[in-house]
Order: sequence, then C-alpha cells, then structure tokens
Amino acid sequence: MTTDNSSNDKASSVSAKSLDLGQVRDEIDSLDAQIQDLLNARARASLKVAEIKLGESNAQALDAYSPEREAQILKEIARRNDGPMGDKALQRIFREILSASLALEQPMRVAYLGPEGTYSHAAAEQHFGHAVETQPEAGIAEIFKAVEAGRVRFGVVPVENSTEGAVNLTLDLLTQTSLRVCGELSLRIQHCLMSQAENLSDIKAVHAHPQALAQCWHWLNANLPNVERVSESSNAAAAKLALDSPDIAAIAGESAASLYQLNALEKGIEDEKNNTTRFLIIGDQDIPPTGDDSTLLLVAAPHRPGGLRRLLQPLEDAGVSMTRIESRPSRSALWEYVFFIDVNGHQSDATLAPVLIQLRELAPLVKVMGSYPRSL
Repeated sequence: MTTDNSSNDKASSVSAKSLDLGQVRDEIDSLDAQIQDLLNARARASLKVAEIKLGESNAQALDAYSPEREAQILKEIARRNDGPMGDKALQRIFREILSASLALEQPMRVAYLGPEGTYSHAAAEQHFGHAVETQPEAGIAEIFKAVEAGRVRFGVVPVENSTEGAVNLTLDLLTQTSLRVCGELSLRIQHCLMSQAENLSDIKAVHAHPQALAQCWHWLNANLPNVERVSESSNAAAAKLALDSPDIAAIAGESAASLYQLNALEKGIEDEKNNTTRFLIIGDQDIPPTGDDSTLLLVAAPHRPGGLRRLLQPLEDAGVSMTRIESRPSRSALWEYVFFIDVNGHQSDATLAPVLIQLRELAPLVKVMGSYPRSL
C-alpha cells in the first residue's frame, strides 16, 4: 500500500495556514482590546484635564478646546510614524480620538454652510472630527451671525478656491466682524452629477452653487450643452431639489448622493482635477503659537503712488514670507481698497511682531484677523 505524500503535504500546508491565520486573528483581537483600554484610559485623562481647568480661576483656563495643542499632537504623530500605516491615515484616526475626547470634556457646536452634505459640512467634520455638533446655516452671513451671537462656538467659511479664486462675501464680512480667524484647512473638491434619473438624456436642468457650475463648465458644455443651469445657495440644496424632481440633476460631493439617495451618474466632473477650496475657522478665541503658524492681516494701503509697495517693504526686510494677497473695495471711501495678506508666522513671534509695529506706523488700518496653526 502506497501513501500519497503530495496529498499529505497539501493537507499539512492548509492546516498550518489555518493555524497561522487563527493565531494572527487572536493577536489582532488582543491588540484591539488593548487599544480599547488605552482609548478609555486616554478619555479618563481628558476628563482630568477638564477638572483641572474647572479648578482654575481665569476664564481662559475653562476653555477645553485648544487648536494649538491639537495641531501639535497631529504633527507629532506624523513625525514619529514609521509605518506601515501612512501619516494621513493615522492623523485622521487621531482627529476622531481628539474629537471624542473633547466631546467628553465640553460639547461644542460648529456652524457651516448648509444643508447637510455640503463641502462646508465635510470641512467642518474634517477639521473638528465627527463628535462635534454641527449646525447648518442658510448662508455665509448667517454663519458669522451665529458665531457672533454665541449660538455656536466656531464657524467654517470658504475663503478661496484654487479654480475660481476668492469668496468675496467671506472677505467682505471679515472686514466688518470682531471675530478672529482661529484655523484653516484645505479640502479637495471632487464634483459628482447626481439625480433620480438613470441617464444623462433624461436631465432637463442642472442645479448647483454658482462656483460648482463654473468649476464644471467644460464638462457641462461637452456632455449637457443644451441643459439649463440653475444657481442655488449650496450644492446640498441642489441635491435636495433633485430628490423632489426626477428631471433635475445636481452637482455636489459624492457623499451627498448617498445622503439624499440619488444616482451618481458621473463622478469627477470638475474641469480642474486639483480643485481645492480653502476654509477658515472663525471664532472669538486667540490661539497661542505652535511654531508653525499663519497670520491673516487686514491692511489699508495709503492712497498715494507706491503706497502698497512701501507697505509690503517691512515684510520683505524682515524675511517674512507672504503667501497670499487679495484686495477688496473699501466700504469707507470710493475707489479705495483694503488688502487681505496671509503671512507665515504668529503675531507674537519675535520676527513678525516688530513688523506689525512698523506697518501700523505706515498704514491707516492694520488689523490682525488671527494667528493660527497652518493647515496640515
């Protein structure tokens, strides 16, 4: 009688693989339990922080939210990471840990341009995590009002798009408010055409925010050249309309298609594939320096030849990097302008602080709109 060694070897190999797989899964279960224990230990430590702050006498110590501390934690996570998990993946996980911990210490409400499902909504959750309570507002002005009235702690407002440029309403409202800029983030914009319809040929109108329509101009011309285009207050508002009318399509993020149960007819229809929107976080909080900060200045240039050039000279002389400048008409005088200037550094830095003193001597208006951690 002969033995089939080949069959025995295969059986042994399968058995070994099964045993190894079971062992690895046991290891994963054990690690999951350790992670869970550590997360709860971290949560208890966060509650101790809240107790310590409540025991302090000054009002600032009662503030549980520390953007500078969160920025330092997230940057340190990337610095010490040696893989195989990527830096951004780990930062996203820890963003949610920080968000959940903050919710234990002090629940926080944040306003965004609604309704639910807008890019502003996505930006709010990306910056603050999903444990924060988000509040939709009908317009950018309403976000400012909600923060100013204390109905929410912070607001998330779009300030510029890489394709369409500045969001002028946000800039104009910044000239009128006493709020400060407390943070920033950039969000990759990927547009999706969604509808109850099954085919493009069934679409009679495309609804979207004006910027979204502009950002998809070439695609719409090529694929829906004779279809009416209708501007809405937000892309999510357009998606809600598409939910009620089978011959309407909306342009919005893919998450809106899932949220409103619409068919995603086409994805990635934006003309510029690196399309990105920058958002500002507005609030009433001064943010301490982190060592990697940005400062937004509101400046009125002297109304004379070379006024702006002379105003920018102190920045150049001190080696302060200017990353962006945007002009808006002044509300106080005809044909006069104010300038929004983004610079690297914190207003309290040894390099930037003296420059601000010089600027105030040169310009009729210099207002620091905020110093805050640079976007990751």
